[in-house]
Amino acid sequence: MKRSASSLLRSLVRSGTRQSRTVSKIVTALFAAPAAAKPKRKRKPAAKPAKPAAKPVAKPTAPRARAATPAAPGAAARRSTVPSAATHVPPSPGKWLASHYATPTRRMSYWLYLPNNPPEDTQRKGLPLLVMLHGCHQTATQFAQGTRMNQWAEQMGYAVLYPQQLVSVQAQRCWKWYDRATQEGGGDVPTIVGMIGKVMTQYAIDRSRIYIAGISAGAGMANIVALNHPQLFAAVGLHSGPVFGAGHNTIGALGVMQHGAATRMDSAAHEVLMRHPQFPGMPAILIQGEGDQVVRPVNQLQLTRQSRLLNRLSEAPKITHKPQRRGGRHNAHQLHDFYEGRKLQLRVARIAGLEHAWSGGDPALAFNAKAGPDASKMMLEFFSRHRRV
Repeated sequence: MKRSASSLLRSLVRSGTRQSRTVSKIVTALFAAPAAAKPKRKRKPAAKPAKPAAKPVAKPTAPRARAATPAAPGAAARRSTVPSAATHVPPSPGKWLASHYATPTRRMSYWLYLPNNPPEDTQRKGLPLLVMLHGCHQTATQFAQGTRMNQWAEQMGYAVLYPQQLVSVQAQRCWKWYDRATQEGGGDVPTIVGMIGKVMTQYAIDRSRIYIAGISAGAGMANIVALNHPQLFAAVGLHSGPVFGAGHNTIGALGVMQHGAATRMDSAAHEVLMRHPQFPGMPAILIQGEGDQVVRPVNQLQLTRQSRLLNRLSEAPKITHKPQRRGGRHNAHQLHDFYEGRKLQLRVARIAGLEHAWSGGDPALAFNAKAGPDASKMMLEFFSRHRRV
């Protein structure tokens, strides 16, 4: 009898150990490093950082440039002077500035793109500003390169701000979208908002046209920043993002990414409305790959529900089917457009076959897929419809 009990105990211990290892592997693969499609080309080592500069230095660069090694917490701001990894992408002629924003507790690096020849109306009224938040295991400059956002910003006359998460805050550079205090406006939210304020004081920015977007953890964080500061942002763009208001720890975040958060879906949106009784609405474009196994499409369905509540949208959407183009360059996709009167308030794009990657991005980098409609262009076109009055 004793031998049987001892044998059973050992069996339970071994089983528990195996389950613990399995959970650890899943968390590492899906949460700590929510990587998208694997890179198709072998990556080259990142260039060494340039010498410290006392001030941000303007330097024309390509949005496809590989990221310089980011400044360590507390180090001086550095210029991004790294070689291109994708020579087929033409350089953008605008200015590529590197600097940082400091608070008493942290010092966050950022990069800023300023178009070279903005339209005349932006010269008079100021440039619209787009804030772009990278995903886990990305840097700000890799995100700029992979999305090719600077090229579209040059054509359409946008300034683009790329904050970079600190490895001292999260080892994989993940924004902590799942943290309850962050969801309520704490954590990195004040730092990002302060950084935007700094840029607005230094450059001619149109305060009625400030937007924020991101992918994966960056999308979750972009949504949090926008919903906590609705008067600052005119619209938000979320690519492969988790539903808002749930998670609250790493295991909970994994559950949200895989299954959504049905029990928190409506209540999280209502809590935002309670904190902001005069909530002005938050126009949104939601982009999701139907083949995403990291942040599953159920999250987009629930984000759509939340956005309809926040924007008080009750009418059925106008649905547009976009077939796959000849040669397979663009995946088939659907657009679900929700209007308030004649104004497009919510666009939901569902892309067939797309995994956890930026649609229409530079496939030389991970987290980007060549196939699919160009998400950067889609976002800027949607943002151009909206101003914060």
